Amino acid sequence: MRALPVGGHGLLIELGSGEEAEALHAELLRRRARNALPTTREIVPAARTVLISGLDDPRRFAAELVQWHIPPLTRGREKAVEISVRYDGPDLAGVAASWGVTESEAAGIHSGTEFRVAFCGFAPGFGYLTGLPADRHVPRHATPRTRVPAGSIALAGPYTGIYPRSSPGGWQLIGTTDAVLWDPAREPAALLAPGTRVRFVPEDTG
Repeated sequence: MRALPVGGHGLLIELGSGEEAEALHAELLRRRARNALPTTREIVPAARTVLISGLDDPRRFAAELVQWHIPPLTRGREKAVEISVRYDGPDLAGVAASWGVTESEAAGIHSGTEFRVAFCGFAPGFGYLTGLPADRHVPRHATPRTRVPAGSIALAGPYTGIYPRSSPGGWQLIGTTDAVLWDPAREPAALLAPGTRVRFVPEDTG
């Protein structure tokens, strides 16, 4: 763990892995919920970092942080956001083949996994969801598509994501959803936030 100053009131905490970043983010949220954290303005996780802004004394907080015991990330008890999905993506067959299963079995593996939003980025409302084991990771396409439809559910490396709007993209498309990921008229505008548990629920097509 390395703490780097950001301006006069922020710290960028660099971690050794995505799992460590998720665990630190979860611990920061727990401590803030029980008023055991100094005043902060924002806590923003990324792939291997966590940005903490609005600290009155960043140097003191950094010295305290290295003494923390940060437990490994566990799946919480809070209610999961359920996202209805049709497993009809153009890359589902290829993903299933790489997993050594049928398309139906691949859909069952994905929908049977509990995900967690590790961080957000790329586009408003886009969450990077972790949860698939390492042997289910798949690569991005060597040549991205010029247009991925909004609502596409996709895999890349350790992540599952949902495209909130039409855009180019190189992820493996396995399904679609009608869920609205970003709505400026909604509070909060983003359906998914870092730390949110997510479950994919297959639509009944019978």
